[in-house]
Amino acid sequence: NDGSLPQIVVIGGQSSGKSSVLESVVGRSFLPRGTGIVTRRPLVLQLFNTSGDGPFGNDSSGSGNNNSGGEEEYGGYNDNGDDRKEEHYNEISNDTTDNGAEWGEFLHKPGKRYYDFAQIRAEIVRDTDRLAGTGALSKGVSANPIHLKIYSPKVLSLTMVDLPGLTKVAIKGQPEDIADQILQINVQYGSNPNAILLAVTGANTDLASSDALKLARELDPRGDRTIGVLTKLD
Repeated sequence: NDGSLPQIVVIGGQSSGKSSVLESVVGRSFLPRGTGIVTRRPLVLQLFNTSGDGPFGNDSSGSGNNNSGGEEEYGGYNDNGDDRKEEHYNEISNDTTDNGAEWGEFLHKPGKRYYDFAQIRAEIVRDTDRLAGTGALSKGVSANPIHLKIYSPKVLSLTMVDLPGLTKVAIKGQPEDIADQILQINVQYGSNPNAILLAVTGANTDLASSDALKLARELDPRGDRTIGVLTKLD
C-alpha cells in the first residue's frame, strides 16, 4: 500500500488562474501574481482549521508579541538564531483570547508566524528567487518545494499543492528545457495515486487543447481522481 497522504494537486497552464483557485479556498490573497511564469517552485500548502475543539482550536489566538512587520517569533529561537525562553511558546499556545486569528508558517522559517498575508507573499517570492533565480534574465524553476502552513478558523483542514504552470516554449532568460522541467515536476506530484488532480483551465482557451486536461488524462486515464475547474468565466 502507498503510504502517501492524500492531497489536492493543482495543475494547469501558465496564467490559467491556478493561484486564484487556491486563494478562493483559503479566503485570503497571499500568492505572487504577474505575467508569464510566476509559480517557479512547488508550493505545498497545508491548511489547518483552528475553530472548535480540534487539535488546533486552542492555538488560534494570534495574540502575543507581534512586531510591526506582522510577524511573530516563538518556540525557543528567532530568525537570528538567538535563544528564547520556552515559556514564550507556552504563552502563545495557551492563549485563546482571539479565535478569529489567521496566520502562516514556513518550514524554512521555523519559529516565525506571519499574520500579514502580504508578507507571506513576499516570503514566497524571496525564497523562490533564492533557489530558482531572480531578475529578468534568470527565470528558472526548481523542484525543491516551499512548505507553507496556514491556520485559520475559516478553512478546511487539507493539503494542496500548487505547481509551476505548464508551458511549451522557453522565453528569454529561461533554460531551453524548461518545458520538460516543469512537466516532470507536475508528473512527480500528479502521479501520486492518492492525489486528487485539480485540472485548471481558463474559459478563454479551447478545452480540446487544455494542457491541464491533457496531463490529467495521462496521469489518471479513467478520470477517477480528476476534477476539472474553469476559471476566467468573465
